[in-house]
Amino acid sequence: MQAQINKTYKPGFGEFMSGIQVHHNKLWFAGVNQNWKLADFEINEIKESMDNIKMYCTDRPETKFIGMIDSSLQSVSNAIQQKNSLQFKNSFHILTTTCNTCHQATGHAFNVITIPSAPPFSNQDFSAK
Repeated sequence: MQAQINKTYKPGFGEFMSGIQVHHNKLWFAGVNQNWKLADFEINEIKESMDNIKMYCTDRPETKFIGMIDSSLQSVSNAIQQKNSLQFKNSFHILTTTCNTCHQATGHAFNVITIPSAPPFSNQDFSAK
């Protein structure tokens, strides 16, 4: 039984990070369009992915650095709850900088995250309804 469990698929660190990158992008467009419900959904998807990294990627040394992003995520969450566009933009910039700080600390400085310039998908309307 243990041999079967050991062969069971579990997502890798990079797969979680790729998902987070998509949510980071969608979060930006939701926030700048003041679609606060979508922004709240996306920030919580990022938080869930971070929790999953902590659960499933304990063998990766990068996992011990994940907590550095918690206060940045909370700041973005607060801006969303307050529906404060300026605070959202400022907090999002800090979040993005924190992502890059983590990448530098873990030897992944080659992976530079930026403020999105285009939505990740052309088939989603980010305006509030």
